[in-house]
Amino acid sequence: MSTTRRTSLVAPLVALVIALALALVMTVAATPADAQQSWAPVDEATIHPGVQMFTDGAQCTANFVFTSGSDVLIGYAAHCAATGASTDTNGCLVDSLPLGTPVEIDGATRPGTLAYSSWGTMRAVGETDPGACNGNDFALVRIDPADVGRVNPSLPTFGGPQGIDADGVVLGDRVFSYGNSGLRPVDSPLSPKDGIAVQTVNGGWTHTLYTASPGIPGDSGSAFLNEQGQALGIVSTLALAPLAASNNIADAGRAIAYANERAGMGITLAEGTEPFTPALLGGLLPIGL
Repeated sequence: MSTTRRTSLVAPLVALVIALALALVMTVAATPADAQQSWAPVDEATIHPGVQMFTDGAQCTANFVFTSGSDVLIGYAAHCAATGASTDTNGCLVDSLPLGTPVEIDGATRPGTLAYSSWGTMRAVGETDPGACNGNDFALVRIDPADVGRVNPSLPTFGGPQGIDADGVVLGDRVFSYGNSGLRPVDSPLSPKDGIAVQTVNGGWTHTLYTASPGIPGDSGSAFLNEQGQALGIVSTLALAPLAASNNIADAGRAIAYANERAGMGITLAEGTEPFTPALLGGLLPIGL
């Protein structure tokens, strides 16, 4: 075979190898981070939405699981890592514990670390939007790598989440949550919550809800799903007036977007390994008030 003949064969082979390598790189880059993550089986996981978290004496509840590169994080409420009074609700006026603060997580062998606080970020960037200041109540805790194998992102009882809500809620929409406050027995029948939406305030940042089993202290941070099993919100406050015993939740889509856009967190919601099943507690509340 002549040198010219060999050269004519090598060039196309090199081009093919390069094309295949580029295709592989693009495929990996396009793969969602949580699709690469191997989660613990749901019946073996000890870290999941609904577990209790403790920061400097504050007891709150975990909401959704997120990935950011190789990190696995779990969400809770920013006011749980704040230094103000329990009645403070304006995150633009209250100091937060520093990033890196240890956070105890039930089911973990080591503390996680505070990786993000919407309240701390809003103060740092000089946020002036009153809707965000009063409604953006979201924090993230980085799970120690030694405990990542204990995590499953599925919401107990209901399964999901399956994506992030983009439209909010209107009066009568059903909502679902799981809050296992330490003031209840572990895995109490009152931990799963089936309820309805009442209103949206703070320019879309806050949704007011009623559930058959009202949220209590320690439920702050709990995840709420909408009728489609999408991540809807994060329990922020228990309202006393004008809608007594209702819960206000921070809009999850806005809170997640704020963390990515203003703090560069680069987080992606980890979808549940279990399908969303809203009918398990259906009928506890009528549709409408």
